[in-house]
Amino acid sequence: MSQVEPLSPDLLYQRCDPEAFSFTTTAELEEPDEVLGQERALEALRFGLGMARDGYNMFALGPPGLGKHAVVRRIIEDQAATEPVPCEWCYVNNFADAQKPRALELPPGVAAKLRDDMQRLVQDLRAAIPAVFETDEYRARKGAIEEEFKQQHERTLEEIQQRARERGVALMRTPAGVGFAPMHEGEVISPDAFQALPEEERHRIEHEVETLQAELQVVMRELPALVRESRRRLHEYNREVTRFAVEHLIDELRKAHAGLENVLAYFDAVQDDIIENFAAFVRSDEGEPGPGQAHPVAGALGVPFERYAINVVVDRRAEKGSPVVYEDHPTHQRLLGDAEHVAHLGALVTDFTLIKPGALHRANGGHLIVDAHRLLQQPFAYEALKQALRARAIRIESPGRALSMISTRSLEPEPIPLNVKVVLIGDRMLYYRMSRLDPDFDDLFKVAADFEDRVERTDDNAMLYARLIAALAKDNGLKPLDRAGVARALEHGARLAGDAERLSVRIESIADLLREADYWSGQAGKDVIGAADLQRAIDAQVRRANRIQERMEEDIQRGIILIDTAGASVGQVNGLSVIQLGKYAFGRPSRITARVRPGKGEVIDIEREVELGGPLHSKGVLILSGFLGARFAAERPLSLSASLVFEQSYGGIDGDSASSAELYALLSALAEAPIRQSLAVTGSVNQYGEVQAIGGVNEKIEGFFDVCKLRGLTGEQGVLIPASNVKHLMLRADVVEAVARGEFHVYPIETIDQGIECLTGVAAGERDAEGRLAEGTINHKVEARLGDFAEKLRAFASREAPEGKSQPEGKSQRRARRSET
Repeated sequence: MSQVEPLSPDLLYQRCDPEAFSFTTTAELEEPDEVLGQERALEALRFGLGMARDGYNMFALGPPGLGKHAVVRRIIEDQAATEPVPCEWCYVNNFADAQKPRALELPPGVAAKLRDDMQRLVQDLRAAIPAVFETDEYRARKGAIEEEFKQQHERTLEEIQQRARERGVALMRTPAGVGFAPMHEGEVISPDAFQALPEEERHRIEHEVETLQAELQVVMRELPALVRESRRRLHEYNREVTRFAVEHLIDELRKAHAGLENVLAYFDAVQDDIIENFAAFVRSDEGEPGPGQAHPVAGALGVPFERYAINVVVDRRAEKGSPVVYEDHPTHQRLLGDAEHVAHLGALVTDFTLIKPGALHRANGGHLIVDAHRLLQQPFAYEALKQALRARAIRIESPGRALSMISTRSLEPEPIPLNVKVVLIGDRMLYYRMSRLDPDFDDLFKVAADFEDRVERTDDNAMLYARLIAALAKDNGLKPLDRAGVARALEHGARLAGDAERLSVRIESIADLLREADYWSGQAGKDVIGAADLQRAIDAQVRRANRIQERMEEDIQRGIILIDTAGASVGQVNGLSVIQLGKYAFGRPSRITARVRPGKGEVIDIEREVELGGPLHSKGVLILSGFLGARFAAERPLSLSASLVFEQSYGGIDGDSASSAELYALLSALAEAPIRQSLAVTGSVNQYGEVQAIGGVNEKIEGFFDVCKLRGLTGEQGVLIPASNVKHLMLRADVVEAVARGEFHVYPIETIDQGIECLTGVAAGERDAEGRLAEGTINHKVEARLGDFAEKLRAFASREAPEGKSQPEGKSQRRARRSET
């Protein structure tokens, strides 16, 4: 029997020597000029930023707490500082269709100037236009046009009046209108005198009146046309007067914005609209439109002159380089913008001045950073972002209108061309799930920047880690750390990584520890943070989170949860598992038992049968079944029925880290060899009997140690771990000290045979050249027991079979017969 030697204390905790650092405190250190351990992610980010092709947007993936946001923003801002400031955008009124505002693209710094220039123009026009309509020249010309109409009307009436006189009829003008009356000897006669005239004369006069009446009606029908012509000429003159007042003011704007063709075209449209709607600027004393003028033109909100405003949606005056925008609440409206509504006269109205920009507008020509998880939580936001990236345009449209949920007419602003690099930030599971479920994802986000959560623990990285700690202390306004404090922080970084040869780069966890250590340092009245302050912060974190752990240990101590730490039992072993509660994880021992009897080669996993075992745990049980069959039933059926269970387990169990412990319990039950209860076991097993590495090895060892410590360390207790997990050991100081005193042991196990020997004190046994096992060994006892089960099954089958009748064929027999056939 080869004895497995327990690990020495120096293999249980990889210390960092403070003397390896040349500084006294971190105040002497400069901030790191590179991001620790993220070369792969940085290369991907720089590639994505430099790739000027559609679809090369980025997804920064990795577990939370790595500082992905800060790293991504820093890399992008460094790149953005070297790029030109992109154009500005504003919305203006579309005078042809107010429901479809026009978008103007402007050079940086021009939009605000244009807005201010238009405001001044409106103010100047409000003074200049009324002034030209109040001049003597205007009044004289207006009077001439009106007088010309009157004179033409009078001439027409005089011509009819002259013809009427010649025919003995007078044209009479009364308040009721114009009419005709009979005349005799040049004088209008009364009705009685008219009746006294000869009948022939009366008939003649009546005939003349009817003829003149017809001529008068023709003239009166032509009168509206004369009125319209008069108004047209007056309107044309008003336009001419307005053009005179407007043109030189807008010409000044044209000179100020020369070279901007779209702006000059807008000025032309503004000039035409002002000339056409000059009544908005000409008011009477009562505030009403001038005589003969149309109603003043106002915006949708009823505010005059808003139609000439400039709605600046993107202002780049304060920017240096291309924009970097982080949207922390990526709703549909906050990404793509919105046209707001306000209550006016009992209705909700909007116009182009109420268009509000979104993050895509601000980031256009630059970079947009969005948290992927938050994006997916917002209705329609992700689909809207994809549509904008595919179309390379920002189209402002409410989700309700896009889904035909709202039938009222709203604004349809002109789309703005989009040129942006989008960076989504999320964890790995979300990235791979989006890639699998969304057919558009891989086409739009071609670059994956995969962040590491740990780096190799080398001397160079240790120094970079120290500089990182110095930067965190400085950025958070903390006291500097001395060398011992840095060394302890580095050791804790290895513990967070779960590997003595690696360091965790979960920046947030390290920063939290430094902040809490700074607090305890201040409580002790120190000027620097030392190792004791860091240890106190670690202990305080554990203390705040370990209430459930203490209750479980208390139940074990009181005998409520049955765990033996002394003696020996057949078919019973202490398995180890890890419980994760939020950010805190701790180890918990569990009693695993096995019972065996003759059967048909079944190993019943009770956890699986009652649906408490997960697929990985079930896989482990099936693997150990394969190991048993290959080792002990290569030439005959495995005549075994066994049951395995985690005693006092009332929740789900998953993972294969207990498969070796279950196999030990099964071998013990078969060999009837007692297992030392002072030992606990962790590790998975393969079908060849090799013990494989598992996770959470530090927590598992410490969990059993704490139970043993409560009952009193005897020097016999310890834990069996896979030999491949030795490099992961970063155990607590009290565990290492107990091992150094010989009160606790950690055994590295490579095979099941080594483990069963350590647990039972009996040699496992190996087959000789003839395939025989030495008597008294565990494997020989197991083989003999299984042979005994087989004999009992054959004997039982022969007793139960009726004479003259053969036993029913089993599945294996039927398959064999078909194969022979």
